[in-house]
Amino acid sequence: MAKLTQFDNEVFRAYATYTAIVLLKMMLMSLITAYFRVTRKAFVNPEDTATFGKGESAKKYLRTDPDVERVRRGHLNDLENIVPFVGIGLLYALSGPELSSALLHFRIFTGARIFHTFAYLIPLPQPGRGLSWAIGYSVTFSMAYNVLKTLWLL
Repeated sequence: MAKLTQFDNEVFRAYATYTAIVLLKMMLMSLITAYFRVTRKAFVNPEDTATFGKGESAKKYLRTDPDVERVRRGHLNDLENIVPFVGIGLLYALSGPELSSALLHFRIFTGARIFHTFAYLIPLPQPGRGLSWAIGYSVTFSMAYNVLKTLWLL
């Protein structure tokens, strides 16, 4: 098997590890959405209701459900925050940061996103969800600043 030289770099290995964790967490949100759709019998596509009947009897399952929508909003929030982390985190990892600094960034972001998911799904009272979002967002911003500082000598 070919050896991937980037995985010899400890910062890049940390980036790959934490990126895989948050991407898997984001993928899990799709499964949770499907679970809530099935258990709440709330679908958006007519073909998805075929299991529950045909014609008019199936139309009652074409509806929105507050629990399904809550999970969907959490998933959308993941898309809005994890995708920038993946891109900016890659640039950050390649910009040569200290391992301790990189681990701090990656771990805080990952922890904040996991907490944010629990805060969204349980739901926990505010400001928990808002703070976890702000912490993750700040980490991504910090990495972006460090990349720009390194590349542009800011």
